[in-house]
Amino acid sequence: MRQRLNSVPRVQIDEITSALVPDQLGIWRAPSKQATPYPEEGHSIYFEIEDRSFWFRHRNDCIAAVMRRHPPEGPLVDIGGGNGFVCRRLLDEGFDAILLEPGDVGARNASVKRKIPQVICATLEDSGIRPASLPAASLFDVLEHFEDDRGFLARIRDLLAPGGLLYVTVPAHQALWSAADVDAQHARRYNERQLRELIAPDFEMRYFTYFFGPLVLPIFVARTIPHRLGARGNSSVRAANEHGVGTRLMAPHGIAVRAMSAMLRPEVGRLAGGGRLSFGASCLFVARKRG
Repeated sequence: MRQRLNSVPRVQIDEITSALVPDQLGIWRAPSKQATPYPEEGHSIYFEIEDRSFWFRHRNDCIAAVMRRHPPEGPLVDIGGGNGFVCRRLLDEGFDAILLEPGDVGARNASVKRKIPQVICATLEDSGIRPASLPAASLFDVLEHFEDDRGFLARIRDLLAPGGLLYVTVPAHQALWSAADVDAQHARRYNERQLRELIAPDFEMRYFTYFFGPLVLPIFVARTIPHRLGARGNSSVRAANEHGVGTRLMAPHGIAVRAMSAMLRPEVGRLAGGGRLSFGASCLFVARKRG
């Protein structure tokens, strides 16, 4: 693990944009606010889940393992960072990170509850981030929300400095599409070939892996098949149960969660050693800006 840095950020928000002003909580805001492709109520639902969820813990472990192998050469802006669950981990790992979240609920949770020192509440367009000013950016389960994903990546490319790094996670395999994707307002799920083709005009793929391999079959059985059969249910209850914070069987320390966590744990060791996984319910990649 990298040595932890002082909690005082090394790069200030006003060094990369002059379009924002801080509010009374210290959250930097844009004068105007565009619509976002993520439901605002999702932040409230998932804030109650994230800290206890085996899924969110494992995703953080995988992201941290890969970023230690492929570290950014400067501060990172976590775009669409939600409640700050990933950003908090990156800061604790010693990375210099700024959170950008257009949703007011997520931005407040990140700033007040997760103690993220620098939070921007604005869309990417309203943030006014200067072209070629970012050493690195991240999109952790964000890209799949955009119909025009190629155009969104092109906008991020313009903000990255020459050789800047982009870190991305997305849900994998359209065959796993379910009500959970509909609830989250996903536009699609991806595979490796699609992602390589998608980023090719603007980025060079430096590293790619799947992860959450042990979840592919459970997702297909518990989510995809019921969705195809027309089953419906309460989205917040479904999310709690699937993340291991709902029923007694799926309690944070219940037998099902312990078994799933044990099956997932080797993935972190594989990624920490520089390996790649060829199968999984999510994709994780690192790309470098071309030119």
